[in-house]
Amino acid sequence: MRLIGHDEAWRVWRAARAGQRMHHGWILAGREGLGKASFARAAAAELVAEPGVSQPAPEVHPDIHVLEPLPSNEDEAKKRDEGKAYTRKRNISVDQIRGVQRRLVTRPTLGARRAVIIDAADDLEKGAVNALLKSLEEPPAGTFFLLVTHQIGRLLPTVRSRCTVLRFHPLEPEEMARALREAAPELSGGALEAAIAAGSGAPGTALAFAEMDLGGAWQIMARLVAEGDLDLALRGELSTSLGMRPDRERLLAAIEVARRVLVAAMARSDDAARLRIVEAHAALATLAGQAPTYNFEPALLLLEIGGLLASVARTRENAA
Repeated sequence: MRLIGHDEAWRVWRAARAGQRMHHGWILAGREGLGKASFARAAAAELVAEPGVSQPAPEVHPDIHVLEPLPSNEDEAKKRDEGKAYTRKRNISVDQIRGVQRRLVTRPTLGARRAVIIDAADDLEKGAVNALLKSLEEPPAGTFFLLVTHQIGRLLPTVRSRCTVLRFHPLEPEEMARALREAAPELSGGALEAAIAAGSGAPGTALAFAEMDLGGAWQIMARLVAEGDLDLALRGELSTSLGMRPDRERLLAAIEVARRVLVAAMARSDDAARLRIVEAHAALATLAGQAPTYNFEPALLLLEIGGLLASVARTRENAA
């Protein structure tokens, strides 16, 4: 997906580059799906470029080092090498940080600068954070660090204090529509509208939503919130829309969609409904934390999700 928006972030970054002493450490902060990783790669490409020197793509540039969680096992590594979707480990290890540090003792290959992108710094193991701190405290000449982070509060104060924070904000609906039309031109009408709503200003989130084909589930969830479900019919439709045996990834996505439906409903609700929304959202947050490790029966989990959404509706049972 081509990077769209974030004009202010570009302005700050390019002003720093034009200065005489650019800071060596940058935290790219904002919620997941905004395009921070894409920004980091594009910004790194600008940083290492030299006039008159042909530059490889960021993915294969010898002076751009990207650290991200490795494939979870050998089978997943084969999928990665074949260009297929693959499952990653949960964390970036200390060995990965030390591996890059060993490469930093030499000079950059094509110019005077190089960039180390950590995507995401939230995923660093404790030992990896401590190892990274050494490089942030005494950065090698010409080396710049770009730390993508979705929850800046999870970073140690010692890391934050050594970096400049560059904040990323949700895109406007018009920018979202443009980004999705470029990335997924097959989307139209209700599917495009649902993806934009589900993304809440984050094009990566919206695209992932669209790829999972959850537009129908979004519409059913919105009806559950608005109408309730006294006869369980809508909950049955929700289960059907997600398939007979949805996998864990699809179930996690369904929980996230349900949470976003509740957030969208908050603005148009009265005080009594807002209280019910807060309670339902808290319960969904608990489910989101349990679902990656608990062995939920999909049908029962979807019934629970549908029930929480229906509990928000103003029916005879919960009318204020």
